Amino acid sequence: MPKSISKLRIATYKRQQGRCFYCGLPMWLKNADELTAEYGVKASTVVGLQCTAEHLVARQDGGANAADNIVAACKTCNGRRHRKAVPLSPENHRRRVRARILGGKWHPQALVQLLHDRAP
Repeated sequence: MPKSISKLRIATYKRQQGRCFYCGLPMWLKNADELTAEYGVKASTVVGLQCTAEHLVARQDGGANAADNIVAACKTCNGRRHRKAVPLSPENHRRRVRARILGGKWHPQALVQLLHDRAP
């Protein structure tokens, strides 16, 4: 019996130590205060870092709600992957995201710097 997507998201979030599969930044699971308190930023700054369950193989393409098909991704990375008519593969999207972050594009650069500087 498949697990609920909510339980899979939480388990994957924990397995990935609270970091986005694509950008590697910390995410919040239940409340933005999880990040605002730790990093001293406004909730509006981290709204895009909300944890979502990302299907590596989309359900419409036969992907299941199964642990081996779900990763935790921030709302920004998950949403941007699916903006294209034909989304990039998870691996190619991850490379694209990481390259754009290095180029100062994707998440606000000040936020990226703050989160990386204070990473555990």
